[in-house]
Amino acid sequence: MTLGLQAQKKTREEKSKHSRGILLLIITTVLWGTSFPLLKQVVGDVSPAVILAVRSTIAAAVFVPWLRKLDATLLRDGAFLGVLYFAECATALLGLETISANRSAFIISFNVILVPIFSVCFGKKLSLQVICAAGLAIAGIGILSWEGGGWSQGDWLTLGCAIGVATHILTLGVLSPRHATLPLVAVQLGVMSLLSLTWAAPQLVEQMAAVAQHSHTLLYIGLAVTATPIWTQTIAQRYVAAHETAFIYTLEPVFAAIFSFGLLGEQLGIRGMIGAALVLIATFWSQQKSEVSKSPEGEAR
Repeated sequence: MTLGLQAQKKTREEKSKHSRGILLLIITTVLWGTSFPLLKQVVGDVSPAVILAVRSTIAAAVFVPWLRKLDATLLRDGAFLGVLYFAECATALLGLETISANRSAFIISFNVILVPIFSVCFGKKLSLQVICAAGLAIAGIGILSWEGGGWSQGDWLTLGCAIGVATHILTLGVLSPRHATLPLVAVQLGVMSLLSLTWAAPQLVEQMAAVAQHSHTLLYIGLAVTATPIWTQTIAQRYVAAHETAFIYTLEPVFAAIFSFGLLGEQLGIRGMIGAALVLIATFWSQQKSEVSKSPEGEAR
Protein backbone atom coordinates (compact mmCIF):
# COMPACT_ATOMS: atom_id res chain seq x y z
CA MET A 1 0.00 0.00 0.00
CA THR A 2 2.80 2.37 0.95
CA LEU A 3 4.63 1.68 -2.30
CA GLY A 4 1.41 2.29 -4.22
CA LEU A 5 0.83 5.64 -2.53
CA GLN A 6 4.46 6.65 -3.17
CA ALA A 7 4.08 5.76 -6.85
CA GLN A 8 0.88 7.82 -7.10
CA LYS A 9 2.55 10.75 -5.36
CA LYS A 10 5.52 10.54 -7.74
CA THR A 11 3.19 10.45 -10.74
CA ARG A 12 1.30 13.51 -9.49
CA GLU A 13 4.57 15.37 -8.94
CA GLU A 14 5.77 14.50 -12.45
CA LYS A 15 2.48 15.68 -13.97
CA SER A 16 2.67 18.90 -11.96
CA LYS A 17 6.24 19.56 -13.13
CA HIS A 18 5.23 18.78 -16.72
CA SER A 19 2.30 21.24 -16.50
CA ARG A 20 4.55 23.95 -15.08
CA GLY A 21 7.01 23.26 -17.90
CA ILE A 22 4.26 23.71 -20.50
CA LEU A 23 3.20 27.01 -18.89
CA LEU A 24 6.80 28.26 -18.86
CA LEU A 25 7.19 27.43 -22.56
CA ILE A 26 3.98 29.30 -23.42
CA ILE A 27 5.29 32.34 -21.52
CA THR A 28 8.53 31.95 -23.48
CA THR A 29 6.69 32.07 -26.84
CA VAL A 30 4.79 35.20 -25.79
CA LEU A 31 8.02 36.97 -24.84
CA TRP A 32 9.73 35.88 -28.05
CA GLY A 33 6.68 37.04 -30.01
CA THR A 34 7.19 40.58 -28.71
CA SER A 35 10.82 40.57 -29.87
CA PHE A 36 10.19 40.54 -33.64
CA PRO A 37 8.52 43.98 -34.01
CA LEU A 38 10.75 45.54 -31.36
CA LEU A 39 13.95 44.29 -32.97
CA LYS A 40 12.67 45.36 -36.39
CA GLN A 41 12.31 48.92 -35.02
CA VAL A 42 15.82 48.96 -33.52
CA VAL A 43 17.69 47.23 -36.36
CA GLY A 44 17.14 50.25 -38.60
CA ASP A 45 19.35 52.38 -36.34
CA VAL A 46 21.62 49.88 -34.57
CA SER A 47 23.59 47.09 -36.26
CA PRO A 48 22.71 43.44 -35.51
CA ALA A 49 26.13 42.93 -33.89
CA VAL A 50 25.68 45.81 -31.45
CA ILE A 51 22.06 44.85 -30.66
CA LEU A 52 23.15 41.32 -29.81
CA ALA A 53 26.11 42.56 -27.75
CA VAL A 54 23.94 44.89 -25.67
CA ARG A 55 21.05 42.46 -25.11
CA SER A 56 23.29 39.50 -24.26
CA THR A 57 25.50 41.54 -21.91
CA ILE A 58 22.42 42.81 -20.04
CA ALA A 59 21.08 39.26 -19.80
CA ALA A 60 24.45 37.79 -18.75
CA ALA A 61 24.87 40.39 -16.01
CA VAL A 62 21.71 39.12 -14.30
CA PHE A 63 23.21 35.65 -13.87
CA VAL A 64 26.79 36.59 -12.88
CA PRO A 65 26.25 35.43 -9.24
CA TRP A 66 25.77 31.86 -10.52
CA LEU A 67 29.15 31.71 -12.25
CA ARG A 68 30.79 30.41 -9.05
CA LYS A 69 31.75 26.79 -8.44
CA LEU A 70 31.91 25.86 -12.10
CA ASP A 71 33.28 22.55 -13.27
CA ALA A 72 34.73 21.44 -16.60
CA THR A 73 31.59 19.59 -17.72
CA LEU A 74 29.32 22.53 -16.97
CA LEU A 75 31.66 24.90 -18.81
CA ARG A 76 31.80 22.59 -21.83
CA ASP A 77 28.04 22.05 -22.07
CA GLY A 78 27.16 25.67 -21.29
CA ALA A 79 29.69 26.97 -23.82
CA PHE A 80 28.30 24.73 -26.56
CA LEU A 81 24.75 25.91 -25.83
CA GLY A 82 25.98 29.52 -25.73
CA VAL A 83 27.53 29.19 -29.20
CA LEU A 84 24.27 27.75 -30.57
CA TYR A 85 22.22 30.51 -28.96
CA PHE A 86 24.58 33.19 -30.33
CA ALA A 87 24.35 31.72 -33.84
CA GLU A 88 20.55 31.57 -33.89
CA CYS A 89 20.15 35.12 -32.54
CA ALA A 90 22.77 36.56 -34.89
CA THR A 91 21.24 35.03 -38.02
CA ALA A 92 17.75 36.15 -36.99
CA LEU A 93 18.93 39.76 -36.54
CA LEU A 94 20.85 39.78 -39.82
CA GLY A 95 17.75 38.46 -41.59
CA LEU A 96 15.52 41.13 -39.99
CA GLU A 97 17.54 43.82 -41.75
CA THR A 98 15.88 42.90 -45.05
CA ILE A 99 12.64 41.00 -44.30
CA SER A 100 9.52 41.81 -42.29
CA ALA A 101 8.99 40.78 -38.67
CA ASN A 102 6.00 38.61 -39.68
CA ARG A 103 7.96 36.81 -42.37
CA SER A 104 10.89 36.22 -40.02
CA ALA A 105 8.64 34.66 -37.38
CA PHE A 106 6.97 32.24 -39.77
CA ILE A 107 10.25 31.11 -41.33
CA ILE A 108 11.76 30.53 -37.88
CA SER A 109 8.69 28.43 -36.99
CA PHE A 110 10.04 25.87 -39.48
CA ASN A 111 12.23 24.69 -36.57
CA VAL A 112 9.18 22.77 -35.29
CA ILE A 113 9.53 20.34 -38.19
CA LEU A 114 13.32 20.33 -38.09
CA VAL A 115 13.27 19.03 -34.50
CA PRO A 116 11.82 15.58 -35.37
CA ILE A 117 13.96 15.46 -38.51
CA PHE A 118 17.16 16.20 -36.59
CA SER A 119 16.13 13.82 -33.79
CA VAL A 120 17.07 11.00 -36.16
CA CYS A 121 20.60 11.68 -34.92
CA PHE A 122 19.38 10.67 -31.45
CA GLY A 123 18.04 7.34 -32.69
CA LYS A 124 14.45 8.33 -33.46
CA LYS A 125 12.84 7.00 -36.64
CA LEU A 126 11.46 9.50 -39.13
CA SER A 127 7.89 8.79 -40.21
CA LEU A 128 6.24 9.44 -43.56
CA GLN A 129 4.00 11.92 -41.73
CA VAL A 130 6.94 14.14 -40.79
CA ILE A 131 8.41 13.90 -44.29
CA CYS A 132 5.09 15.00 -45.82
CA ALA A 133 4.70 17.78 -43.23
CA ALA A 134 8.20 19.01 -44.06
CA GLY A 135 7.28 19.15 -47.74
CA LEU A 136 4.12 21.11 -46.93
CA ALA A 137 6.08 23.55 -44.78
CA ILE A 138 8.66 24.09 -47.51
CA ALA A 139 5.82 24.80 -49.95
CA GLY A 140 4.34 27.27 -47.45
CA ILE A 141 7.65 29.07 -47.01
CA GLY A 142 7.98 29.22 -50.80
CA ILE A 143 4.56 30.86 -51.18
CA LEU A 144 5.30 33.19 -48.28
CA SER A 145 8.56 34.31 -49.90
CA TRP A 146 6.88 34.64 -53.32
CA GLU A 147 4.80 37.50 -51.90
CA GLY A 148 7.99 39.32 -50.92
CA GLY A 149 9.60 39.11 -54.35
CA GLY A 150 11.36 35.77 -54.09
CA TRP A 151 13.80 34.10 -51.74
CA SER A 152 16.41 36.56 -50.50
CA GLN A 153 19.59 36.51 -48.44
CA GLY A 154 17.52 37.60 -45.44
CA ASP A 155 15.31 34.53 -45.86
CA TRP A 156 18.34 32.24 -46.01
CA LEU A 157 19.78 33.79 -42.86
CA THR A 158 16.43 33.39 -41.08
CA LEU A 159 16.23 29.77 -42.19
CA GLY A 160 19.69 29.37 -40.64
CA CYS A 161 18.16 30.68 -37.40
CA ALA A 162 15.43 28.01 -37.60
CA ILE A 163 18.12 25.34 -37.94
CA GLY A 164 19.93 26.82 -34.94
CA VAL A 165 16.74 26.88 -32.85
CA ALA A 166 16.00 23.21 -33.62
CA THR A 167 19.56 22.22 -32.75
CA HIS A 168 19.42 24.22 -29.52
CA ILE A 169 16.11 22.63 -28.47
CA LEU A 170 17.44 19.10 -28.97
CA THR A 171 20.79 19.81 -27.33
CA LEU A 172 19.21 21.58 -24.36
CA GLY A 173 16.85 18.64 -23.90
CA VAL A 174 19.84 16.35 -23.50
CA LEU A 175 22.09 18.64 -21.43
CA SER A 176 19.72 20.50 -19.09
CA PRO A 177 18.99 17.52 -16.77
CA ARG A 178 22.74 17.13 -16.13
CA HIS A 179 23.25 20.51 -14.46
CA ALA A 180 21.67 23.00 -12.07
CA THR A 181 19.53 25.43 -14.06
CA LEU A 182 20.96 28.83 -13.08
CA PRO A 183 24.69 28.00 -13.51
CA LEU A 184 23.95 26.46 -16.92
CA VAL A 185 22.04 29.58 -17.97
CA ALA A 186 24.85 31.78 -16.63
CA VAL A 187 27.49 30.01 -18.72
CA GLN A 188 25.31 30.07 -21.85
CA LEU A 189 24.70 33.79 -21.60
CA GLY A 190 28.30 34.52 -20.60
CA VAL A 191 29.62 32.80 -23.72
CA MET A 192 26.98 34.46 -25.88
CA SER A 193 27.94 37.86 -24.46
CA LEU A 194 31.66 37.34 -25.12
CA LEU A 195 31.02 36.26 -28.72
CA SER A 196 28.64 39.16 -29.30
CA LEU A 197 31.02 41.76 -27.86
CA THR A 198 33.84 40.41 -30.04
CA TRP A 199 31.61 40.65 -33.12
CA ALA A 200 30.41 44.16 -32.25
CA ALA A 201 33.73 45.62 -31.03
CA PRO A 202 34.55 47.64 -34.21
CA GLN A 203 31.10 49.32 -34.14
CA LEU A 204 30.33 49.79 -30.44
CA VAL A 205 31.80 53.27 -29.89
CA GLU A 206 30.33 54.88 -33.02
CA GLN A 207 26.86 53.47 -32.30
CA MET A 208 26.57 54.39 -28.61
CA ALA A 209 24.30 57.36 -29.42
CA ALA A 210 21.88 55.09 -31.28
CA VAL A 211 22.03 52.57 -28.43
CA ALA A 212 21.15 55.32 -25.95
CA GLN A 213 18.22 56.34 -28.15
CA HIS A 214 16.79 52.81 -27.95
CA SER A 215 17.97 52.10 -24.39
CA HIS A 216 14.52 51.25 -22.99
CA THR A 217 13.76 48.82 -25.80
CA LEU A 218 17.18 47.18 -25.55
CA LEU A 219 16.83 46.86 -21.77
CA TYR A 220 13.48 45.12 -22.25
CA ILE A 221 14.94 42.83 -24.92
CA GLY A 222 17.91 42.01 -22.70
CA LEU A 223 15.85 41.18 -19.61
CA ALA A 224 12.45 40.00 -20.90
CA VAL A 225 13.37 38.52 -24.30
CA THR A 226 16.85 37.12 -23.61
CA ALA A 227 17.45 36.48 -19.90
CA THR A 228 13.95 35.33 -18.92
CA PRO A 229 13.21 32.97 -21.85
CA ILE A 230 16.56 31.15 -21.70
CA TRP A 231 15.92 30.58 -17.98
CA THR A 232 12.31 29.42 -18.43
CA GLN A 233 13.27 27.23 -21.39
CA THR A 234 16.10 25.56 -19.47
CA ILE A 235 13.78 24.78 -16.56
CA ALA A 236 10.91 23.61 -18.77
CA GLN A 237 13.00 21.24 -20.88
CA ARG A 238 13.85 19.25 -17.80
CA TYR A 239 10.24 18.03 -17.81
CA VAL A 240 8.96 18.59 -21.36
CA ALA A 241 10.26 16.48 -24.26
CA ALA A 242 11.80 18.11 -27.32
CA HIS A 243 8.89 17.25 -29.65
CA GLU A 244 6.41 18.82 -27.20
CA THR A 245 8.62 21.89 -26.85
CA ALA A 246 8.74 22.31 -30.62
CA PHE A 247 4.96 21.95 -30.85
CA ILE A 248 4.37 24.70 -28.28
CA TYR A 249 6.72 26.95 -30.24
CA THR A 250 4.18 26.97 -33.09
CA LEU A 251 2.50 29.70 -31.03
CA GLU A 252 5.49 32.02 -31.50
CA PRO A 253 4.67 33.25 -35.04
CA VAL A 254 1.04 33.76 -34.00
CA PHE A 255 2.07 36.05 -31.14
CA ALA A 256 4.66 37.70 -33.39
CA ALA A 257 1.98 38.43 -36.01
CA ILE A 258 -0.30 39.96 -33.35
CA PHE A 259 2.45 42.17 -31.91
CA SER A 260 3.78 43.10 -35.38
CA PHE A 261 0.32 44.24 -36.42
CA GLY A 262 -0.16 46.22 -33.20
CA LEU A 263 3.29 47.86 -33.10
CA LEU A 264 4.30 48.09 -36.77
CA GLY A 265 1.02 47.78 -38.64
CA GLU A 266 2.46 44.86 -40.61
CA GLN A 267 -0.03 42.68 -42.45
CA LEU A 268 0.35 39.62 -44.65
CA GLY A 269 -1.14 39.66 -48.14
CA ILE A 270 -3.17 36.80 -49.60
CA ARG A 271 -0.10 34.83 -50.68
CA GLY A 272 1.57 35.52 -47.35
CA MET A 273 -1.46 34.31 -45.40
CA ILE A 274 -1.69 31.13 -47.51
CA GLY A 275 2.03 30.45 -47.03
CA ALA A 276 1.88 31.14 -43.29
CA ALA A 277 -1.20 28.92 -42.94
CA LEU A 278 0.60 26.05 -44.71
CA VAL A 279 3.59 26.42 -42.38
CA LEU A 280 1.35 26.32 -39.30
CA ILE A 281 -0.70 23.38 -40.63
CA ALA A 282 2.51 21.49 -41.36
CA THR A 283 3.93 22.16 -37.90
CA PHE A 284 0.75 21.00 -36.17
CA TRP A 285 0.52 17.96 -38.46
CA SER A 286 4.12 16.98 -37.81
CA GLN A 287 3.43 16.86 -34.06
CA GLN A 288 0.21 14.82 -34.10
CA LYS A 289 -0.13 11.82 -31.80
CA SER A 290 0.78 9.23 -34.41
CA GLU A 291 4.26 10.73 -34.62
CA VAL A 292 4.78 11.33 -30.91
CA SER A 293 6.90 8.74 -29.21
CA LYS A 294 9.36 8.83 -26.38
CA SER A 295 12.61 10.39 -27.39
CA PRO A 296 15.95 9.74 -25.71
CA GLU A 297 15.94 13.20 -24.17
CA GLY A 298 12.36 12.76 -22.99
CA GLU A 299 13.22 9.49 -21.23
CA ALA A 300 16.13 11.16 -19.49
CA ARG A 301 13.87 13.56 -17.62
